[in-house]
Amino acid sequence: MLTLKAPAKINWFLHVCGKRSDGYHEIQSLIQKISLYDVLTLVLSDNVSVKTNTEIPVEQNLVYRAAMLMKSRFRITQGAEIDLQKHIPMGAGLGGGSSDAASALLGLNELWGAELSKEDLMQLAEELGSDVPFFLSGPLSFVHGRGEKLEPCRAVKRACLLLVKPSFDVSTAWVYKNFALLTKKAEKVNNIKLFIRNIERAELNNMSGDVSNDLESVTITQFPVIAGIKETLHAQGALFSLMSGSGSTVFGVFDSLKRAEDAAKEFRGYWTAAVETIVDQN
Repeated sequence: MLTLKAPAKINWFLHVCGKRSDGYHEIQSLIQKISLYDVLTLVLSDNVSVKTNTEIPVEQNLVYRAAMLMKSRFRITQGAEIDLQKHIPMGAGLGGGSSDAASALLGLNELWGAELSKEDLMQLAEELGSDVPFFLSGPLSFVHGRGEKLEPCRAVKRACLLLVKPSFDVSTAWVYKNFALLTKKAEKVNNIKLFIRNIERAELNNMSGDVSNDLESVTITQFPVIAGIKETLHAQGALFSLMSGSGSTVFGVFDSLKRAEDAAKEFRGYWTAAVETIVDQN
């Protein structure tokens, strides 16, 4: 039996650079794992089965799809009983499904003794979704292309965050479909290398002017409550705030976990979590 923790993520910035010929959007983003986890338990079996505390049909679950893809691609005859306990909310821009898929690939590679290389796993991850390859890498990466091209960074100091999610979910496909129609040219990070260095060291006090997510204006147009969450986070002392990915979660950056936990009291009726960013192990 194997038990794995699948971490959520946030996007420190997200730039949409245009639409590609394959239908995907070209992006640039800085993504970091955070201390909010789904938990997967894997046991050898004759067939693949997935039990979870969500209502997602099994065939649509990325964990199931990851297992079946690995089996078919590498002619694996074994199966696995997989228990997936979700703590990362869905439709939140926190990458829970992608992280679950990546953890399933890593866990099944070990459980089945498949001895697949990192390159093999990355190829499978790219087929499963744009964010899945990131979760096979270290805790902080600059990503580009459609999200599959990774440049690992070295995170050395944790940042404290409050995650706030309203009651609704947001479809990533819907946001990208409406992006070109609803957004003007967004403000970009002036110096990506400097921005990444500040994130690596969690030197966040003077960064609010450089933080941007091109998808925010799309989601806020449809869901103005996102802007209200950001305003409340600032009023509670957040250094800055940003919508993660395509939303609907907004994160605020605080100078301590205690300040983040105190700010959560202002968001009754919302899902909240005070978390830290994950850093490289020394």
